[in-house]
Amino acid sequence: MSLHNIYREDKLQGRYISNNHITPILHGLPTKFKLDTIGYSVELSPIYSVSVGEGPTKILMWSQMHGNESTTTKALFDLFKYIEDAHSTILRHCSLVIIPILNPDGAEDYKRLNAADVDLNRDSQRLSQPESKLLRMVFDNFKPDYCFNLHGQRTIFSAGSQNKPATISFLSPAEDENRSVTPTRQKAMNLIVAMAKYLKPILKDQIGRYNDSFNLNCVGDTFQSLGVPTVLFEAGHYANDYHREHTRFYIFEALKAALNYISGDLVTTNSEGYLDIPENKKLFYDLIIRNAKVNSDCLDIAIQYHEEFDGKTVKFRPKIEKISDLKHHFGHREINANGGEVLKVNGKNIKLYEVLDSVQINNELFSIKLPNI
Repeated sequence: MSLHNIYREDKLQGRYISNNHITPILHGLPTKFKLDTIGYSVELSPIYSVSVGEGPTKILMWSQMHGNESTTTKALFDLFKYIEDAHSTILRHCSLVIIPILNPDGAEDYKRLNAADVDLNRDSQRLSQPESKLLRMVFDNFKPDYCFNLHGQRTIFSAGSQNKPATISFLSPAEDENRSVTPTRQKAMNLIVAMAKYLKPILKDQIGRYNDSFNLNCVGDTFQSLGVPTVLFEAGHYANDYHREHTRFYIFEALKAALNYISGDLVTTNSEGYLDIPENKKLFYDLIIRNAKVNSDCLDIAIQYHEEFDGKTVKFRPKIEKISDLKHHFGHREINANGGEVLKVNGKNIKLYEVLDSVQINNELFSIKLPNI
Protein backbone atom coordinates (compact mmCIF):
# COMPACT_ATOMS: atom_id res chain seq x y z
CA MET A 1 0.00 0.00 0.00
CA SER A 2 3.05 2.30 -0.14
CA LEU A 3 2.00 3.90 -3.43
CA HIS A 4 -1.49 4.47 -2.12
CA ASN A 5 -0.07 6.18 0.97
CA ILE A 6 1.47 8.78 -1.35
CA TYR A 7 -1.82 9.53 -3.07
CA ARG A 8 -4.27 8.95 -0.22
CA GLU A 9 -6.42 12.01 0.46
CA ASP A 10 -6.04 12.16 4.23
CA LYS A 11 -8.79 14.76 4.63
CA LEU A 12 -11.33 12.00 3.88
CA GLN A 13 -11.53 9.15 6.37
CA GLY A 14 -14.15 6.85 7.81
CA ARG A 15 -17.62 6.01 6.56
CA TYR A 16 -19.31 9.41 6.78
CA ILE A 17 -18.46 11.51 3.72
CA SER A 18 -20.68 14.43 2.69
CA ASN A 19 -20.51 17.60 0.61
CA ASN A 20 -19.13 19.39 3.67
CA HIS A 21 -16.08 17.11 3.52
CA ILE A 22 -15.41 17.22 -0.22
CA THR A 23 -16.22 20.83 -1.15
CA PRO A 24 -13.00 22.41 0.26
CA ILE A 25 -10.91 19.71 -1.45
CA LEU A 26 -12.68 20.22 -4.78
CA HIS A 27 -12.06 23.97 -4.66
CA GLY A 28 -8.38 23.29 -3.98
CA LEU A 29 -7.81 21.00 -6.98
CA PRO A 30 -5.09 22.07 -9.45
CA THR A 31 -6.07 23.98 -12.59
CA LYS A 32 -5.92 20.85 -14.80
CA PHE A 33 -9.18 19.82 -13.09
CA LYS A 34 -12.33 21.70 -14.11
CA LEU A 35 -14.92 21.94 -11.36
CA ASP A 36 -18.59 22.51 -12.24
CA THR A 37 -21.84 22.60 -10.34
CA ILE A 38 -24.07 20.59 -12.66
CA GLY A 39 -27.25 21.12 -10.65
CA TYR A 40 -28.92 20.69 -7.30
CA SER A 41 -30.49 17.94 -5.23
CA VAL A 42 -34.01 17.75 -3.81
CA GLU A 43 -32.88 19.87 -0.85
CA LEU A 44 -30.88 22.18 -3.14
CA SER A 45 -27.45 20.88 -2.23
CA PRO A 46 -24.95 21.39 -5.07
CA ILE A 47 -23.98 18.39 -7.17
CA TYR A 48 -20.44 18.74 -8.51
CA SER A 49 -18.59 17.28 -11.46
CA VAL A 50 -14.85 17.23 -12.07
CA SER A 51 -13.49 17.09 -15.63
CA VAL A 52 -9.90 16.27 -16.52
CA GLY A 53 -7.99 14.96 -19.53
CA GLU A 54 -8.05 15.65 -23.23
CA GLY A 55 -8.00 12.18 -24.74
CA PRO A 56 -10.46 10.71 -27.24
CA THR A 57 -11.85 7.99 -24.91
CA LYS A 58 -14.51 9.49 -22.65
CA ILE A 59 -15.23 7.97 -19.24
CA LEU A 60 -18.07 8.98 -16.92
CA MET A 61 -17.88 8.01 -13.24
CA TRP A 62 -20.28 8.69 -10.37
CA SER A 63 -20.20 7.77 -6.69
CA GLN A 64 -22.56 7.93 -3.70
CA MET A 65 -25.68 7.44 -5.76
CA HIS A 66 -26.56 5.76 -2.46
CA GLY A 67 -25.64 8.31 0.18
CA ASN A 68 -24.21 5.86 2.72
CA GLU A 69 -21.84 4.17 0.23
CA SER A 70 -18.80 6.41 0.60
CA THR A 71 -15.77 4.14 0.11
CA THR A 72 -15.59 4.73 -3.64
CA THR A 73 -15.82 8.50 -3.08
CA LYS A 74 -12.68 8.37 -0.95
CA ALA A 75 -10.94 6.34 -3.66
CA LEU A 76 -11.92 8.91 -6.30
CA PHE A 77 -10.15 11.65 -4.36
CA ASP A 78 -7.09 9.42 -4.10
CA LEU A 79 -7.35 9.00 -7.87
CA PHE A 80 -7.39 12.78 -8.32
CA LYS A 81 -4.04 12.99 -6.53
CA TYR A 82 -2.68 10.15 -8.66
CA ILE A 83 -3.78 11.87 -11.87
CA GLU A 84 -2.46 15.20 -10.61
CA ASP A 85 1.01 13.67 -10.30
CA ALA A 86 1.73 14.00 -14.04
CA HIS A 87 0.12 10.76 -15.20
CA SER A 88 0.08 12.12 -18.72
CA THR A 89 -0.61 8.80 -20.47
CA ILE A 90 -4.08 8.63 -18.96
CA LEU A 91 -4.78 12.30 -19.69
CA ARG A 92 -3.59 11.97 -23.31
CA HIS A 93 -5.82 8.98 -23.95
CA CYS A 94 -8.83 9.73 -21.75
CA SER A 95 -11.25 12.51 -20.91
CA LEU A 96 -12.90 11.99 -17.54
CA VAL A 97 -16.07 13.44 -16.05
CA ILE A 98 -16.49 12.42 -12.40
CA ILE A 99 -19.43 13.12 -10.10
CA PRO A 100 -18.04 12.52 -6.59
CA ILE A 101 -21.41 12.58 -4.76
CA LEU A 102 -24.57 12.21 -6.84
CA ASN A 103 -26.85 12.04 -3.78
CA PRO A 104 -25.63 14.79 -1.40
CA ASP A 105 -28.84 14.78 0.66
CA GLY A 106 -28.54 11.05 1.32
CA ALA A 107 -24.84 11.52 2.07
CA GLU A 108 -25.62 14.30 4.56
CA ASP A 109 -28.06 12.07 6.46
CA TYR A 110 -26.02 8.89 5.89
CA LYS A 111 -28.81 6.99 4.19
CA ARG A 112 -29.20 5.04 0.97
CA LEU A 113 -32.13 6.98 -0.48
CA ASN A 114 -32.36 10.62 -1.52
CA ALA A 115 -34.35 13.28 0.37
CA ALA A 116 -37.58 12.11 -1.33
CA ASP A 117 -36.86 8.54 -0.16
CA VAL A 118 -36.26 7.36 -3.72
CA ASP A 119 -33.56 4.85 -4.64
CA LEU A 120 -31.76 6.67 -7.46
CA ASN A 121 -30.49 3.36 -8.79
CA ARG A 122 -34.10 2.35 -9.53
CA ASP A 123 -35.03 5.64 -11.18
CA SER A 124 -33.25 5.44 -14.52
CA GLN A 125 -36.47 5.08 -16.53
CA ARG A 126 -38.88 7.33 -14.65
CA LEU A 127 -36.23 10.00 -14.01
CA SER A 128 -38.47 11.33 -11.27
CA GLN A 129 -35.70 12.90 -9.20
CA PRO A 130 -33.45 15.90 -9.91
CA GLU A 131 -30.35 13.79 -9.20
CA SER A 132 -31.43 11.15 -11.75
CA LYS A 133 -32.17 13.81 -14.34
CA LEU A 134 -28.76 15.40 -13.82
CA LEU A 135 -26.92 12.11 -14.29
CA ARG A 136 -28.85 11.42 -17.48
CA MET A 137 -28.18 14.97 -18.71
CA VAL A 138 -24.43 14.52 -18.20
CA PHE A 139 -24.59 11.11 -19.91
CA ASP A 140 -26.44 12.52 -22.93
CA ASN A 141 -24.23 15.60 -23.27
CA PHE A 142 -20.87 13.92 -22.61
CA LYS A 143 -21.59 10.79 -24.67
CA PRO A 144 -19.15 8.56 -22.76
CA ASP A 145 -17.35 5.54 -24.15
CA TYR A 146 -17.35 3.90 -20.69
CA CYS A 147 -19.34 4.38 -17.48
CA PHE A 148 -18.15 3.48 -13.98
CA ASN A 149 -21.02 3.06 -11.49
CA LEU A 150 -19.41 3.18 -8.03
CA HIS A 151 -21.13 1.61 -5.02
CA GLY A 152 -20.57 -0.11 -1.68
CA GLN A 153 -21.91 -3.44 -0.44
CA ARG A 154 -22.65 -4.94 2.96
CA THR A 155 -20.41 -7.25 4.96
CA ILE A 156 -22.70 -10.23 4.24
CA PHE A 157 -21.21 -11.05 0.83
CA SER A 158 -18.70 -13.82 0.17
CA ALA A 159 -16.71 -14.32 -3.02
CA GLY A 160 -18.47 -17.48 -4.10
CA SER A 161 -19.06 -20.27 -1.57
CA GLN A 162 -15.68 -19.98 0.14
CA ASN A 163 -14.79 -18.43 3.47
CA LYS A 164 -13.57 -15.27 1.76
CA PRO A 165 -15.28 -11.88 1.91
CA ALA A 166 -16.03 -10.13 -1.38
CA THR A 167 -13.77 -7.15 -0.77
CA ILE A 168 -14.37 -5.81 -4.25
CA SER A 169 -16.98 -6.98 -6.72
CA PHE A 170 -17.63 -6.15 -10.35
CA LEU A 171 -20.49 -6.53 -12.80
CA SER A 172 -21.02 -6.04 -16.48
CA PRO A 173 -24.78 -5.41 -16.25
CA ALA A 174 -27.27 -7.19 -18.45
CA GLU A 175 -29.04 -5.17 -21.12
CA ASP A 176 -31.92 -7.56 -21.79
CA GLU A 177 -33.92 -10.26 -20.04
CA ASN A 178 -31.82 -12.99 -21.68
CA ARG A 179 -28.63 -11.46 -20.26
CA SER A 180 -27.14 -11.62 -23.76
CA VAL A 181 -23.40 -11.08 -24.10
CA THR A 182 -23.60 -8.21 -26.58
CA PRO A 183 -20.53 -6.34 -27.93
CA THR A 184 -21.21 -3.63 -25.33
CA ARG A 185 -21.29 -6.11 -22.43
CA GLN A 186 -18.20 -7.80 -23.86
CA LYS A 187 -16.20 -4.56 -23.63
CA ALA A 188 -17.23 -4.13 -20.00
CA MET A 189 -16.30 -7.76 -19.32
CA ASN A 190 -12.89 -7.26 -20.93
CA LEU A 191 -12.25 -4.33 -18.61
CA ILE A 192 -13.34 -6.31 -15.54
CA VAL A 193 -11.04 -9.20 -16.46
CA ALA A 194 -8.14 -6.75 -16.79
CA MET A 195 -8.86 -5.28 -13.34
CA ALA A 196 -9.31 -8.73 -11.76
CA LYS A 197 -6.01 -9.96 -13.20
CA TYR A 198 -4.26 -6.87 -11.89
CA LEU A 199 -5.81 -7.16 -8.41
CA LYS A 200 -5.41 -10.91 -7.94
CA PRO A 201 -1.78 -10.86 -6.70
CA ILE A 202 -2.68 -8.38 -3.95
CA LEU A 203 -6.29 -9.38 -3.19
CA LYS A 204 -6.13 -13.10 -4.00
CA ASP A 205 -9.53 -14.80 -3.61
CA GLN A 206 -11.52 -11.80 -2.41
CA ILE A 207 -12.79 -10.59 -5.80
CA GLY A 208 -16.45 -11.28 -6.56
CA ARG A 209 -18.88 -10.96 -9.44
CA TYR A 210 -22.24 -9.38 -8.77
CA ASN A 211 -25.50 -10.99 -9.88
CA ASP A 212 -26.50 -9.89 -13.41
CA SER A 213 -30.28 -10.15 -13.17
CA PHE A 214 -31.76 -7.63 -15.58
CA ASN A 215 -33.60 -4.57 -14.31
CA LEU A 216 -33.92 -1.70 -16.76
CA ASN A 217 -34.79 0.64 -13.88
CA CYS A 218 -31.16 0.31 -12.72
CA VAL A 219 -28.81 2.90 -14.16
CA GLY A 220 -26.13 0.40 -15.20
CA ASP A 221 -28.61 -1.76 -17.12
CA THR A 222 -30.03 1.33 -18.84
CA PHE A 223 -26.67 2.77 -19.89
CA GLN A 224 -25.46 -0.66 -21.03
CA SER A 225 -28.64 -1.05 -23.10
CA LEU A 226 -27.90 2.31 -24.71
CA GLY A 227 -24.64 0.90 -26.07
CA VAL A 228 -22.17 2.26 -23.50
CA PRO A 229 -19.99 -0.32 -21.70
CA THR A 230 -20.80 0.13 -18.02
CA VAL A 231 -19.00 -1.42 -15.06
CA LEU A 232 -20.44 -1.71 -11.57
CA PHE A 233 -17.85 -1.42 -8.78
CA GLU A 234 -18.89 -2.66 -5.33
CA ALA A 235 -16.66 -1.82 -2.36
CA GLY A 236 -17.03 -4.63 0.20
CA HIS A 237 -15.52 -5.90 3.42
CA TYR A 238 -11.87 -6.58 4.29
CA ALA A 239 -10.90 -8.17 7.60
CA ASN A 240 -11.47 -5.79 10.54
CA ASP A 241 -11.92 -2.89 8.11
CA TYR A 242 -15.31 -1.50 9.06
CA HIS A 243 -14.16 2.01 8.19
CA ARG A 244 -13.29 0.68 4.71
CA GLU A 245 -9.79 2.14 4.53
CA HIS A 246 -8.20 -1.07 3.20
CA THR A 247 -11.05 -1.54 0.74
CA ARG A 248 -10.53 2.05 -0.38
CA PHE A 249 -7.01 1.05 -1.43
CA TYR A 250 -8.30 -1.81 -3.59
CA ILE A 251 -10.89 0.42 -5.25
CA PHE A 252 -8.13 2.94 -5.97
CA GLU A 253 -6.01 0.20 -7.50
CA ALA A 254 -8.96 -1.04 -9.59
CA LEU A 255 -9.63 2.46 -10.92
CA LYS A 256 -5.94 2.88 -11.77
CA ALA A 257 -5.93 -0.47 -13.56
CA ALA A 258 -9.09 0.40 -15.51
CA LEU A 259 -7.69 3.71 -16.73
CA ASN A 260 -4.36 2.15 -17.63
CA TYR A 261 -6.16 -0.62 -19.53
CA ILE A 262 -8.23 1.89 -21.48
CA SER A 263 -5.08 3.95 -22.12
CA GLY A 264 -3.32 0.88 -23.51
CA ASP A 265 -0.83 0.33 -20.69
CA LEU A 266 -2.54 -2.79 -19.29
CA VAL A 267 -3.38 -5.59 -21.69
CA THR A 268 -5.97 -8.35 -21.66
CA THR A 269 -6.93 -10.05 -24.90
CA ASN A 270 -10.58 -10.92 -24.24
CA SER A 271 -13.23 -11.50 -21.61
CA GLU A 272 -12.26 -15.12 -20.92
CA GLY A 273 -12.17 -15.45 -17.18
CA TYR A 274 -15.12 -13.16 -16.45
CA LEU A 275 -17.37 -16.06 -15.51
CA ASP A 276 -14.49 -17.59 -13.54
CA ILE A 277 -14.79 -14.73 -11.06
CA PRO A 278 -16.95 -16.27 -8.30
CA GLU A 279 -20.44 -14.87 -8.00
CA ASN A 280 -21.25 -13.17 -4.71
CA LYS A 281 -23.24 -15.13 -2.14
CA LYS A 282 -24.72 -13.98 1.16
CA LEU A 283 -22.78 -16.30 3.46
CA PHE A 284 -21.24 -13.96 6.05
CA TYR A 285 -22.31 -12.53 9.36
CA ASP A 286 -20.19 -10.07 11.32
CA LEU A 287 -19.99 -12.40 14.33
CA ILE A 288 -21.10 -15.98 14.91
CA ILE A 289 -21.22 -17.57 18.35
CA ARG A 290 -20.84 -21.29 17.57
CA ASN A 291 -22.17 -24.26 19.53
CA ALA A 292 -24.30 -22.20 21.86
CA LYS A 293 -26.91 -23.60 24.23
CA VAL A 294 -30.11 -21.68 23.52
CA ASN A 295 -33.31 -22.86 25.20
CA SER A 296 -31.80 -26.36 25.59
CA ASP A 297 -30.80 -26.55 21.90
CA CYS A 298 -27.26 -26.38 20.54
CA LEU A 299 -27.31 -23.72 17.86
CA ASP A 300 -25.27 -20.92 16.34
CA ILE A 301 -26.03 -17.26 17.01
CA ALA A 302 -25.44 -14.78 14.17
CA ILE A 303 -24.82 -11.13 14.98
CA GLN A 304 -24.83 -8.35 12.41
CA TYR A 305 -23.50 -4.86 13.06
CA HIS A 306 -26.14 -2.31 12.11
CA GLU A 307 -24.98 1.17 11.23
CA GLU A 308 -26.45 4.01 13.25
CA PHE A 309 -25.74 7.64 12.42
CA ASP A 310 -25.86 10.16 15.26
CA GLY A 311 -25.47 13.25 13.09
CA LYS A 312 -21.69 13.22 13.30
CA THR A 313 -20.37 9.67 13.24
CA VAL A 314 -21.41 6.19 12.23
CA LYS A 315 -21.73 3.68 15.07
CA PHE A 316 -21.95 -0.09 14.71
CA ARG A 317 -24.51 -1.78 16.96
CA PRO A 318 -24.59 -5.59 17.40
CA LYS A 319 -27.99 -7.09 16.62
CA ILE A 320 -29.04 -10.75 16.96
CA GLU A 321 -29.80 -11.58 13.33
CA LYS A 322 -30.35 -15.33 13.38
CA ILE A 323 -30.37 -18.29 15.80
CA SER A 324 -30.01 -21.49 13.81
CA ASP A 325 -27.64 -24.13 12.47
CA LEU A 326 -25.22 -21.96 10.50
CA LYS A 327 -22.65 -24.54 9.45
CA HIS A 328 -22.84 -23.28 5.85
CA HIS A 329 -22.19 -19.68 6.86
CA PHE A 330 -19.10 -17.81 8.03
CA GLY A 331 -18.38 -15.16 10.61
CA HIS A 332 -15.92 -12.34 10.12
CA ARG A 333 -15.29 -13.09 13.79
CA GLU A 334 -16.30 -16.28 15.62
CA ILE A 335 -16.60 -17.32 19.26
CA ASN A 336 -16.98 -20.98 20.23
CA ALA A 337 -19.34 -21.37 23.17
CA ASN A 338 -18.46 -25.10 23.40
CA GLY A 339 -22.02 -25.98 24.35
CA GLY A 340 -22.24 -23.27 26.98
CA GLU A 341 -25.44 -21.42 27.72
CA VAL A 342 -25.66 -17.98 26.09
CA LEU A 343 -27.76 -15.43 27.96
CA LYS A 344 -28.21 -11.70 28.20
CA VAL A 345 -26.21 -9.88 30.88
CA ASN A 346 -29.28 -9.92 33.16
CA GLY A 347 -29.46 -13.71 32.87
CA LYS A 348 -32.51 -13.78 30.59
CA ASN A 349 -32.71 -15.62 27.27
CA ILE A 350 -31.54 -13.79 24.18
CA LYS A 351 -34.09 -13.07 21.48
CA LEU A 352 -33.97 -12.45 17.75
CA TYR A 353 -33.40 -8.86 16.65
CA GLU A 354 -32.32 -7.64 20.07
CA VAL A 355 -29.49 -5.11 20.16
CA LEU A 356 -26.91 -6.17 22.76
CA ASP A 357 -23.40 -5.06 23.58
CA SER A 358 -22.50 -8.10 25.70
CA VAL A 359 -23.66 -11.64 26.45
CA GLN A 360 -22.93 -14.23 29.12
CA ILE A 361 -21.45 -17.54 28.04
CA ASN A 362 -21.38 -20.00 30.94
CA ASN A 363 -21.65 -17.03 33.33
CA GLU A 364 -18.60 -15.35 31.74
CA LEU A 365 -19.13 -11.91 30.22
CA PHE A 366 -18.25 -11.50 26.53
CA SER A 367 -18.36 -8.22 24.62
CA ILE A 368 -19.91 -8.62 21.18
CA LYS A 369 -19.27 -5.00 20.22
CA LEU A 370 -17.04 -4.32 17.28
CA PRO A 371 -13.43 -4.33 18.52
CA ASN A 372 -11.39 -1.14 18.13
CA ILE A 373 -14.26 0.94 16.74
